[in-house]
Amino acid sequence: MLSLARLVPALIILAREILVSGLREFLAELRVGLPVSQLAKWKTAAQMTAIAFLLVGEAGPKEIPTVAIGLTLIWIAAALTIVTGYDYLRTGLRHMADDPVPPGGAE
Repeated sequence: MLSLARLVPALIILAREILVSGLREFLAELRVGLPVSQLAKWKTAAQMTAIAFLLVGEAGPKEIPTVAIGLTLIWIAAALTIVTGYDYLRTGLRHMADDPVPPGGAE
């Protein structure tokens, strides 16, 4: 059974990915790029490493606390997700305010 310790960070990460993907699509119509930040790259590294540890789970060597490492990394990734998601949203809103789309979407 999936515990809340794994579900909550996964939902945070999923929500941010949907938000940023939608924001990138919207800004692409305005011809505005949204470059990947260095912090977002660290988030992805923590997230992928966490997934690897969590997939190994209890099957890993007894000397290495794979589940604890995985859970710690997934929570770090979730925290970075919130920070980077806020940064992307703030940047996107700034571009939306600078270049408003006319009614009906036509220029």
